[in-house]
Amino acid sequence: MKLNDRRQGIMDVLAETGTASVDDLSLRFGVSKMTIHRDLDELEGGGLLRKVRGGASIQSSARFESDFRYRQTLAADEKDRIAAAAAALIEPGQTVIIDDGSTAGRVAMHLTDQRPLTVITNNLTAINALTAAPGIQLIALGGLYSSKFNGFFGILCEEALRSLRADVAFLSSSAIHGVSAFHQDPEVVQSKRLMLDAAERGYLLVDHSKFGRSALHFLAELSAFDAVMTGETPSADHRAALDAADVHLHIVDSLREEGE
Repeated sequence: MKLNDRRQGIMDVLAETGTASVDDLSLRFGVSKMTIHRDLDELEGGGLLRKVRGGASIQSSARFESDFRYRQTLAADEKDRIAAAAAALIEPGQTVIIDDGSTAGRVAMHLTDQRPLTVITNNLTAINALTAAPGIQLIALGGLYSSKFNGFFGILCEEALRSLRADVAFLSSSAIHGVSAFHQDPEVVQSKRLMLDAAERGYLLVDHSKFGRSALHFLAELSAFDAVMTGETPSADHRAALDAADVHLHIVDSLREEGE
């Protein structure tokens, strides 16, 4: 097996399992443990995985966000409920921004009842879903493609966002610490901030596992969003902090702000 094929194979394994040991990878690909260590060093250097004791992981940490293929398998039912509820907030004729997140990207699958719409996105999954959709005017943001995030980022993406305006933006975040949203990647943070600035209304779409987590880079205070939409009620401590900060929390099962 060629080197690039083997390294892609390692990423495919991790996308399915989240973690893998050096021993298992060595047996699977028929190469020495030293070769696997070199592969993991290169992949880690490219930001595609993180080495852990005895192996590798693509599970998120404060400094590392996992590959989108792995993330899209996590809390899939909850993310679908959140996306459907978010799409219900859209009215025909509006312009909508969808970011690169696995939750926000699912909104694209629920837009047929709200057409006609203009959709602005850097999310390749959303772009592919909407390319041939009738009644959808699609503005695909340019930039450098990231296979890890399955989206487009960088100067071209940012300049385009500065020249656009939208009615609604749907954003995702990998971590909510206290009453703030965080993300591991500064370039991703920059694109999300510009999306929020470009929209009249902004919604943060996060599954319940994001609460109580932290990441390296500050994205925004939760109060900057018109609502934070999630699929399960956070713990009492988290909810108290959100209430104290005047954060509007929507639990998507009821499509109502809790307490109304």
